[in-house]
Amino acid sequence: MYFTNYLFGFILSTLYGSLFHLWRGGGFGRLIFYILLSWIGFWIGHWSAAYFNLTFGKIGALQFASATFGAILCLNIGYWLSLVRNREQ
Repeated sequence: MYFTNYLFGFILSTLYGSLFHLWRGGGFGRLIFYILLSWIGFWIGHWSAAYFNLTFGKIGALQFASATFGAILCLNIGYWLSLVRNREQ
């Protein structure tokens, strides 16, 4: 995989995290949190699809469809887990 594929992947995953932040809101810390979650999910989705030789939604060497699904899944799980509040007793 070439540098341009990694660059394109990081740009896309950053865009996904930023759009999720725009949709869900929050401060600067939340923006960083969503971008990190999107990066993690994107690359896990890409590498798992490459490992299993999936070719659906592939753009060049980048497993676009699986990486996008991984980013969305990771963003939603991270958002859901961040809603948990500790009760003060």
